[in-house]
Amino acid sequence: MNPKPSRLRLSQLRPGSARTIADLDSSASPTLTELSETLRFSPGDGRIWIEDQRALLLRSATYGMLRRELVASVGPAQARSLFTRVGYNAGARDAGLVRRNWPDSNPANAFEAGPRMHALEGMVRPQSLRFEFDIARGEFYSEHLWFDSVEDDEHIAAFGIGSESACWMLVGYASGYASAFMGKRVLYREVECRSLGHEACRIVGRPADQWDDAEEDLRYFEPVASAQDVRRRLQVATRPVLPEAVTRAEREGEPIGISAAISAARHLIERVAPTQATVLFTGASGVGKELFARTLHRISPRHDQPFIALNCAAIPDSLVEAEIFGVERGAYTGATASRPGRFERAQRGTLFLDEIASLSLAAQGKLLRALQERVIERVGGTREITVDVRVVAASNMDLRQEVAAGRFRQDLLFRLNVFPITLPPLKERRDDIPLLMEAFLRRYGAQHGRRVPGFTPQAVRALVQYDFPGNVRELQNLVERAVILVDPDEPIDVHHLFRSGEMPGVTLALGAGGRLVQGAKDTPPADSKALSAAAPGTPAQQYAQVLRETRYNVAEAARRLGLTRPQLAYRLRKLGLDK
Repeated sequence: MNPKPSRLRLSQLRPGSARTIADLDSSASPTLTELSETLRFSPGDGRIWIEDQRALLLRSATYGMLRRELVASVGPAQARSLFTRVGYNAGARDAGLVRRNWPDSNPANAFEAGPRMHALEGMVRPQSLRFEFDIARGEFYSEHLWFDSVEDDEHIAAFGIGSESACWMLVGYASGYASAFMGKRVLYREVECRSLGHEACRIVGRPADQWDDAEEDLRYFEPVASAQDVRRRLQVATRPVLPEAVTRAEREGEPIGISAAISAARHLIERVAPTQATVLFTGASGVGKELFARTLHRISPRHDQPFIALNCAAIPDSLVEAEIFGVERGAYTGATASRPGRFERAQRGTLFLDEIASLSLAAQGKLLRALQERVIERVGGTREITVDVRVVAASNMDLRQEVAAGRFRQDLLFRLNVFPITLPPLKERRDDIPLLMEAFLRRYGAQHGRRVPGFTPQAVRALVQYDFPGNVRELQNLVERAVILVDPDEPIDVHHLFRSGEMPGVTLALGAGGRLVQGAKDTPPADSKALSAAAPGTPAQQYAQVLRETRYNVAEAARRLGLTRPQLAYRLRKLGLDK
């Protein structure tokens, strides 16, 4: 494929905000030495660490064998998708490591840390040719050369020179790192590759929406159903080919994410969708249980039939049975006409029962009978109505604990728990936050008619580090609020996102150039007593004093002491001050 990169000229970028390769400072953090010091070996207990993440030393030949086996067993397309997604996850995690350890670093150096991490991890020898970016405006262009790629070495050894580029994991890594760095989806393409016969590999990175044919590459960032799953779905649910505008709208309504947790949930949905099995989604409020349920319905054989949703917690106990099963005229005061319930309205389709733990025990008994016998009776009725409905339930409570407390029927739990799918909270899938931010920004910018170029670096850092007690729903609300508050053509900053009480323990401090930057947590760490007890005049007391002055920000304390962060962390451990 021939790329058509849109070369961003410096004159196109806002003065004072654009960053280029000329902004690199060889003495600024994170230097290659500082990055190297995050790599630690502990031969005694068989562990290798990159900062606080455990690493694995793997021979390139072993990696090559794994790659060959995957290509042979699942095919090149699925193998490429797998390696691309694994690389994307690794790149996003390394971006988080750099952002966490060097929060105040020169943005150009922070971005260049990605290629340096690539080299540190032994995958490739990179050379930066050009990068120009403006995080606030969402503008990005990057071009690099890769030499001695492990992926090329092993691919050429196994398959020789071919017609497809082969640095799948490396491209995924670069895309994941840049996407987390920019706070929006960035797509890299390998426009030259040694596996195609070129002397070196060359990659070009741009925002995904600036590639004319981004779908050609983005499909490798999504899980690919197995050939058996594809055949099964075609047999039971052949769907018409829709116009591109319609498929794009459908795609906007599907779960967004590249993290391992979301990929696993998607895989489970792919497996169960062609069947008639009852599905139980569990997870905290706001993780997207209804969105996953709608996706399940959309790819199932029942996709052209109704999808009926009911929030059981929103219906009074006295009316919940009438809502689910329907009511006959005269069944109770005010029932002036017969009307069908949700089961009848979902005939031959899918019935989604959210917050199912809030059902009364009486309603649970009737639901159990409906699931077992596939018949219902309206409230006040005398005849049985046969229903053909797939039930999908969801709960944000532990149903086994509810059973133990006597608030939920055990036999109903067994009936619902045929195919359970647990959805993780957003804080356990932080790699997806930049993608969600971009998707919500596009959605609410169009909905409210606002021109918003993107997020400031402080806003990106604040959102990626926030714990999101309200999960995806809270992120969605924060972005919508910010889109409403921000001025036209102004990037979203921290004060547009968070209001009083929403970000406990986080402060904003006056940083370089008079800008507000995210500060450290107000609450001292658990080792503050040990720091206070350090003997005066000793190195421990000196470290304790600097830590208190920097509000226990280890990276900032290390800079004041003339040390790297890993060096200070090591000395604190040696002095017993990290407990």
